[in-house]
Amino acid sequence: MAPHAHQHQNQHQNQHHHASGHEGPHDEPFVAELLDLEAEVLHAHLTEVTGRLADLTADRPVRRILDLGSGTGTGTFALLRRFEDAEAIAVDASPRLLHHLRGRARELGVADRVRTVEADLDAAWPDFGNIDLVWASGALHHMSDPDRTLREAYAALAPGGLLAVIEMAGVPYFLPHDLGVGRPGLEARCRAALSDRHAEAMPHRGADWGPLLSRAGFTVEAEWPYAVELVPPLPEATGRYARAVLSRMRTALDGRADTDDLATLDTLIDSDGPHSVLHRDDLAVRTERTVWAARRAYWSTGSQA
Repeated sequence: MAPHAHQHQNQHQNQHHHASGHEGPHDEPFVAELLDLEAEVLHAHLTEVTGRLADLTADRPVRRILDLGSGTGTGTFALLRRFEDAEAIAVDASPRLLHHLRGRARELGVADRVRTVEADLDAAWPDFGNIDLVWASGALHHMSDPDRTLREAYAALAPGGLLAVIEMAGVPYFLPHDLGVGRPGLEARCRAALSDRHAEAMPHRGADWGPLLSRAGFTVEAEWPYAVELVPPLPEATGRYARAVLSRMRTALDGRADTDDLATLDTLIDSDGPHSVLHRDDLAVRTERTVWAARRAYWSTGSQA
């Protein structure tokens, strides 16, 4: 639930949903680390979402799952834990991240339940067969034509199948509001400084996906926003997660923020420094997300093209 690449210079970048500021293939080891850290820190909330999806599919067994823009498998593995009789197809345009996902699947003992497919979701889709549940977490706003992506998802689902769309308002906040040299609100200023860049790179970020889902032929069965607010005691990985996100932000802010704010960020992400987020005891994790659950009709309604 993706988690978020802000620049898309080649096809695989359009499908990674948890890497703030992902610039190119050379960043993929960092992206993998960031996605895994987010999965660890936000594990409880991901479990809550999959639980609600299980309620919505209680009358229809979920046997085949399609994870769009799977990254390192955050959604894939959460869904396989929830739906113990299911198999998953993890789709991403990055061979490195899919390799990482396969290794993780072996570690978790579910390699026989996961198939990976390298594909650009902005191009023609492979034939995935009939799918019971499609998962698109933080992926749709990276698509060049989200309407087309939703039509493809509709076509991939078996009649009565469910699509889950998860989108976040932005990357999480971690720092106390009063942090900043002479001025509070460091994180808010940093995000404001990047807002134009984000709007240009991701024009569909923050969209209301309900009308687009209906236009693609889906019936929206549920929509629920939820706020994540984690306070101490925090998961062990929180400091590393905060450092990874703030490091991406720092890179993207070159030439966009004042020198005091950049210096403060440098201090926060210095892994050896006494004021590093790795050592602070006043961190929190605050973010907002929305889930849409949409159904393909049980009967044929004709072409969705």
